[in-house]
Amino acid sequence: MQLPGPTLNRFLARLALAGLTLALGACVTETSGPRQPSKPDYRAAARTNTQLGLAYASQGRLDVAEAKLKKAIEQDDGIAQAHAGLGYVYWQRGETDGAQSEYRRAISLDGDDPEIRNNYGVFLCDQKKYDEGDRNFMLAVKNRDYSTPAKAWTNAGTCARQAGDLERSESNFRRALQLDPDYFPALSEMAVSEYQQQNYLSARAFLERYQKAGPQTPQVLLLGFKTETALGNDDAAHQYSLKLIRSFPESEEAAQLLKLRSAP
Repeated sequence: MQLPGPTLNRFLARLALAGLTLALGACVTETSGPRQPSKPDYRAAARTNTQLGLAYASQGRLDVAEAKLKKAIEQDDGIAQAHAGLGYVYWQRGETDGAQSEYRRAISLDGDDPEIRNNYGVFLCDQKKYDEGDRNFMLAVKNRDYSTPAKAWTNAGTCARQAGDLERSESNFRRALQLDPDYFPALSEMAVSEYQQQNYLSARAFLERYQKAGPQTPQVLLLGFKTETALGNDDAAHQYSLKLIRSFPESEEAAQLLKLRSAP
């Protein structure tokens, strides 16, 4: 599986939801005398535009997100999340130079933010800069205030797998599950690792745990079909195939399944 893109989207969505009670405009201060026009609060406006931009980015509305995030930076260049969000927008468009520049700016403003470190690490691994990506994941998990270190450990595991270090990859996934036994991205990644090593019973066990904790996805359903087929359990394999075809008929995984089933 690829690095979990939904991790980034959840990060953006969570930032967008934080502090939505901030005023959209400048506040008016009450005085004992005649009301005086308030001065524009550019920082508050920048925070609001950052929240809006991150929300649009999480919805895939990249053009609107870019406009809001650029406006936020114009109003206050010191908001690290605005630069990180703009880096994400550029990344999704394939504008890697712009993404790199914005992520670095975000790090320079708030290098202690574990979410920014985590998401920068995902970007770096996507660019095959595995060692640098891993360094950012480790900086994230060392932050004692980080509320979801299992996420960074899982991303570090996927990054290590892409780098060809399967031992480190599995160690990172297991560390994530030590911290959060029900963290379903790590469960699915462990199932992938065990299947690739032909440890099919172990892969089944992780898939069963995943079914209790995570949503159905075409990737997991196809893996379930392959695992049960390898174990010779035709009934269970058939159930996985039915769920995949019925729930995700247009998916790439459904097409792969049809090819597997038609193979001699």
